[in-house]
Amino acid sequence: MIPRYLIDFDLNSIPHVHTDVIVIGAGIAGLFTAIKASESNKVMMITKKSLLDSNTRYAQGGIAAVISDEDSPEYHIQDTLMAGAGLCDPKAVDVLVHEGPAGVKDLIRMGTQFDLEDGEFALTKEGAHSQRRILHAHGDATGAEIVRALSEKTKMDPNIVLWDDHFVIDLITEDGECTGALVQKPDGSRVYVQGKATILCSGGTGQLYRYTTNPDIATGDGIAIAYRAGALIRDMEFIQFHPTALCYPGAPRFLISEAVRGEGAVLRNINGERFMENYHPQLELAPRDIVARAIVSEMERTKSTFVYIDFTHESEETVKHRFPTIYEVCLKYGLDLASDWIPVAPAAHYMMGGVETDLYGETAVKRLFACGEVSSTGVHGANRLASNSLSEAIVFGRRIVERINKLDLVTKTPQIKETGHRKESAIQPIVEKRLKLQKVMLRYVGLKRDAKGLEKGYEELRRHLSIFDVSLSKREEYEFANLLTCALLTTQAALIREESRGGHYREDFPERNDDMWRKHTVFNRELGLTEEKMEHA
Repeated sequence: MIPRYLIDFDLNSIPHVHTDVIVIGAGIAGLFTAIKASESNKVMMITKKSLLDSNTRYAQGGIAAVISDEDSPEYHIQDTLMAGAGLCDPKAVDVLVHEGPAGVKDLIRMGTQFDLEDGEFALTKEGAHSQRRILHAHGDATGAEIVRALSEKTKMDPNIVLWDDHFVIDLITEDGECTGALVQKPDGSRVYVQGKATILCSGGTGQLYRYTTNPDIATGDGIAIAYRAGALIRDMEFIQFHPTALCYPGAPRFLISEAVRGEGAVLRNINGERFMENYHPQLELAPRDIVARAIVSEMERTKSTFVYIDFTHESEETVKHRFPTIYEVCLKYGLDLASDWIPVAPAAHYMMGGVETDLYGETAVKRLFACGEVSSTGVHGANRLASNSLSEAIVFGRRIVERINKLDLVTKTPQIKETGHRKESAIQPIVEKRLKLQKVMLRYVGLKRDAKGLEKGYEELRRHLSIFDVSLSKREEYEFANLLTCALLTTQAALIREESRGGHYREDFPERNDDMWRKHTVFNRELGLTEEKMEHA
């Protein structure tokens, strides 16, 4: 069994630091929420690397919000529910859609500069959207622009204390309430940070897979520490694989934005044939899970490791203007987006599940909140609609701060001594263990799954459980323990769900089954697995 705490410690012998609000992680969720919270609170922002290291920084497509007169909240709701394949919470979707435009205005006030055309926002369209509603910045560098603006504001805020290169080992709880976090400093020493409220903004689990668009820091830390603290972890089987990541020798799995297909790019197999008409009436703009599986099917059929994305119908000037970042990265590897077909393949991109929250971001553990990809608000269901994630972060970040400001919170000082359980032991090199875990996930818990493979994958993962029995001290060891926790939850949830829906596809159960499976899979460390029926089912 996964233990309550990762390490042995005596809270009484560890230095204490006090603040009002603790924000764990950066990205749009952490930065935006910290800024909003700092308007009436002292904030401690803890990042394990820096403000500039997050999934948000690599977000190309943009942020979805109803801005155009030709669009409407009803259209956005409809598109989100359709993509979510029956598992969205309509109340959460309603919140997202109606409060998203105000959140965009907040971002602009905080310094974000979105692209304009003739004085109006330049809106694009992405897969499964019925309207042009995606705001973007510098063509295809939306995330980088948001991080730039928010990080500059954060650094100037006198109410925000920033701790870079600090690792949150575990959350401290007493009587079902979160009182703060146990943190390891760059020099290896540890400190207990106490707060009236703690907000997880730590991102997703991309590093579960060998091929991912996520940076190295996406190791599922927030989900794992919340799980150990007693929070509910929901819908871990739903992993979104982005259909089009650069697949070229020597190049990283760099994201080729869905907006490229939104602007008319087409997919071709290794023989140069367009193939999406064989899989879905929306062709290249079908939901991401459908496009990703179609690409894998074509790769298997043609015995290839990639397909092509073809954007050569556009002029070089247009390509450079609309997608400057993608153009420059491809060019580094001798590929010209304007004249070459670009080799692509699916890669792990986004996690729909996470720490279950209410409509104000609060978890089952009082005073513990979650925002952004680490959370499961009910917005994304079984498959995230493109560019809804940035909107979700700002909408629920603002709601979290509203809830915190209304709560009469008193800082508690628990007396916890967790010691004597672990032995000193030589640990197999973590790089090797992490690679083995990623290979297991790719092989058995990837885009296509079946019972035999999932059972084999689960047993192979369980062999690593001994890591919880030894004394850990390095960030890489903590990260592996967190990845292992997330891998076990994901594999178990995928094995239990005997149907195919959204980002979860079972070859032995290829059909969606609303009668049996229109419900959530929910894990709790003490109670194990529960099934949460849909209120609106």
